[in-house]
Amino acid sequence: MCLKKENSSFLYGKNDAGYSMIEVLVVIIIVGIIASVTVNSLKSSGDTVRFEQTKKEMEQLAFAIAGNPSLISGGSRTDFGYVGDVGALPSSLDDLVQNPGGYSTWNGPYIHDDFYNSISASENEFKFDGWGTAYTYSGGLTIGSNGGGSPLTRQIAKSTTELLDNKISLTITDNNNTPPGATFADSVVVLVNIPDGSGGSLTRTLSPPADGFVQFDAIPIGIHDIKIIYNPTGDTIRSKVTISPGINYYSEIKLYLELW
Repeated sequence: MCLKKENSSFLYGKNDAGYSMIEVLVVIIIVGIIASVTVNSLKSSGDTVRFEQTKKEMEQLAFAIAGNPSLISGGSRTDFGYVGDVGALPSSLDDLVQNPGGYSTWNGPYIHDDFYNSISASENEFKFDGWGTAYTYSGGLTIGSNGGGSPLTRQIAKSTTELLDNKISLTITDNNNTPPGATFADSVVVLVNIPDGSGGSLTRTLSPPADGFVQFDAIPIGIHDIKIIYNPTGDTIRSKVTISPGINYYSEIKLYLELW
């Protein structure tokens, strides 16, 4: 008895011919669109991270130059950065990690790289934004970043005046709240020690007039030493004054005795 062979096309149908060219093209197009969206999304996410990283680092650079106002102890600001120590703006960002030239008042480094290989290595990562482009800074009041395609700027202060040209005003009296008057005015000497802007320090001296009021101008931000000396006896009062940006300092100081 002979068995009849079944037709394979009847058993399995005609759907094994594969995808058509149009279907393949549609799939390729869809995959391309998804890939493009994914790449753009990743790029946008990466740019956001770089933008935030750059903003944070520019803030750290501004704090390194002129101090962090949020660092406070005993109710007074304690951090004034490079300007507070030197009495001038740095000429370049390198001045923040390398003494510009034997400055005795320089107390850096004022900023550190987040990552660098060894203690002996030269720190320079802080000079580049999140895209690897060097910050623009030439000794002024702004730090700039151009790596992201759109300029990004961090202002250090409103003006050089508020960093370098503040005032210290004092009224000097004896312990009975009496000013020195014309007779004793030249017996009192007030000395203020400030950085001179060139890596050294400068002591400025004034004697009050009859009303006891003295004023020093061109005072940089920072913490400065003051001495009030009554020459006939050598009695001396020592104090420190904190000068914040754009804030003129005033105090009434009494000598120990009823002198006048």
